[in-house]
Amino acid sequence: MRPVFLVLALLSVACSKPDAPAKTGQDLKAVAYFHVDPVTAGSVSGKITYDGPKPQKAAISMTADADCERIHAGHPAYDEPVVVGPAKGLANAFVYVKSGLEGKRFETPQDPVVLDQHGCMYTPRVFGIRAGQMLDVKNSDPVSHNIHPEPSNNREWNQQQSPQAPDLQHKFPRPEIMIPVKCNVHRWMHAYIGVMDHPYFTVTGPDGAFELKNLPAGNYTIAVWHEKFGEKTAPMHVAASQAGAVSFTYP
Repeated sequence: MRPVFLVLALLSVACSKPDAPAKTGQDLKAVAYFHVDPVTAGSVSGKITYDGPKPQKAAISMTADADCERIHAGHPAYDEPVVVGPAKGLANAFVYVKSGLEGKRFETPQDPVVLDQHGCMYTPRVFGIRAGQMLDVKNSDPVSHNIHPEPSNNREWNQQQSPQAPDLQHKFPRPEIMIPVKCNVHRWMHAYIGVMDHPYFTVTGPDGAFELKNLPAGNYTIAVWHEKFGEKTAPMHVAASQAGAVSFTYP
C-alpha cells in the first residue's frame, strides 16, 4: 500500500501548485491605432492674420544676469509675443483640430520634440507635442536655467539645468491647450506647449499660413490659439480627397 500513498501524495503536491497568472484583456488585445486612408484623406489650409496697430517690441533688460548680457554682445534682445509679417501674417499661432476625431487613437511618435534655451530665451516660443511623446530640453547657454511648465491637466514640473548638463527629458501624459513655461531664474523667458492626442496641429510662421494634411473625411472644429489674443474656432467639413480652407483674423 505504501506506493499508492506515495502516488497520491505526489498528485496532491502537483495539484496544489499555484496557477499561472491569467491573461488580462490588455494582454490579449493589442492597441488598435487609427490609420488614415491616403486615397480619401483631405486637408485644411488657411492663414492667420493680424489687423491692428503695429505691435511694439519690448526690449528685455538682462542686467540681472551679466552672462546673458554677454551672450548678446551689446545688442538688444526683445520680447515679442506678437510677431507680424509683411502681409499681416501672424506668427506663433497654434492651429489644431479641436473636435471631430473622437474615438480615434493615433500612434505616438518615437522621435522627441526639442526645446532649447539659447541666448537666455526659449526656442521655439510656441510648439506642439503629442501626449506621451518625449520632450528634450537643451541648455545651449553658459548659464543655469530653471525650466518650469505650469500645466492644469498634467503634473507641474520644475527643474534646474546647469550649463553643458545633459538634456532634461519629460512627457506630458494628457492633452492640454496651452501649457505656459517660465524660467524661475530669468523672468523674461516664456514658452507655450500644446499637448495633443492626435497629429493634426501646427504653428504659424510670419506669413501666418498653415496646412493640416492627411485628414480623414468628416466634420471638424478648427481652432487657433495665440498667447495674447486667445482662441478662435470655426466649423469645417472635410470631404473625401478634397482640400478645405479656413482663415482667422485677430483685430
